[in-house]
Amino acid sequence: MYSDVVKFIHQLYGTDEKVPLHAPCFVGNEKKYLNECIDTTFVSSVGKFVDRFEDMMAAYTGANKAVVCMNGTNALHMALMLVGVERDDEVLTQALTFVATCNAISYIGAHPVFIDVDLDTMGLSSVAVEKWLQANAEMKGGSCYNKKTGRRIKACVPMHTFGHPVHMDELIEVCKKYHVEMVEDAAESLGSRYKERHTGTFGKVGAISFNGNKTITTGGGGMLLFQDEELAAFAKHITTQAKVPHRWEFIHDCIGYNYRMPNINAALGCAQLENLDKFLENKRETAEKYKTYFATVPDIEFFSEPKECYSNYWLNVVLLKDKVAKTKFLEYTNDHGVMTRPVWCLMNKLPMFQDCQTDGLDNTFWFEERVVNLPSSVRL
Repeated sequence: MYSDVVKFIHQLYGTDEKVPLHAPCFVGNEKKYLNECIDTTFVSSVGKFVDRFEDMMAAYTGANKAVVCMNGTNALHMALMLVGVERDDEVLTQALTFVATCNAISYIGAHPVFIDVDLDTMGLSSVAVEKWLQANAEMKGGSCYNKKTGRRIKACVPMHTFGHPVHMDELIEVCKKYHVEMVEDAAESLGSRYKERHTGTFGKVGAISFNGNKTITTGGGGMLLFQDEELAAFAKHITTQAKVPHRWEFIHDCIGYNYRMPNINAALGCAQLENLDKFLENKRETAEKYKTYFATVPDIEFFSEPKECYSNYWLNVVLLKDKVAKTKFLEYTNDHGVMTRPVWCLMNKLPMFQDCQTDGLDNTFWFEERVVNLPSSVRL
């Protein structure tokens, strides 16, 4: 049976060579814009493409402002600081995520608390969050505190797993009820929408990644999304070393960070963003072909976008019947020229996070035993 799957994927991508999991696609103005950067010598953090990329991204997502960073992890780190997360605070998030989510929390000295995901999104469950808060939280002086640890619960970070949006309306209501700030980890979900609204624009701050394996790439890169323009201006200030503008003096008015995206990376992003809609259409066609094919394959289920959502299908997902079947599938496909991957090691199983609180994570463990990512590049 797995041999038929391998044959189908090779035919889908029109090659007998190894099919990568997700490769970048450069079919537009990338070389033109990069050459322009080189010709003008503006290849570092100053240049017109930085401003253009921010403006284009704000317009595309519907955010009031966007601020570029060197990578998505930088963006998450800044986002958490900007909503007031401090050392020894707690942040509610999911164990089914890439390690960058928790690393960003740890950079501040805060502590993740791992809550379960929904079966229809693979993202943070509003029901599970509210249930955990009802049992473990108390309000003191307008802030939410963990009754067990005594720590302040300051923020909540849902991650739109593989580009599938979380149920944002319900999660926002829970966070408002408990005075918990919302930061969206939209690293994987550029182009995804929940009820016609782009991911990353629901929380106080959203973070997007442009790593080499993302839907569009700047090589490395990230973006902060804001509705609050004053907060966005402050983010721009502290991510550029908090330098006070002056023609020649070097004055810095607070601790800053060297999280600036170079103009040469932004140029690549502008060219990529010009083709994003075409990429999304192509990727959704690929997802539909997978869905149709796996409907006829026993014991393998294709994971489709949640209701009222438009997913970018960054990485396509199939669910195997159990852990044994998943391992056999991974071994066969990778041995026969098709790159597939399991979901990440769960965060609560990593040594640095193994002592963090969880709610039991029943659905999370269920996904861990079954999820496999399939090749999801734009098909040329």
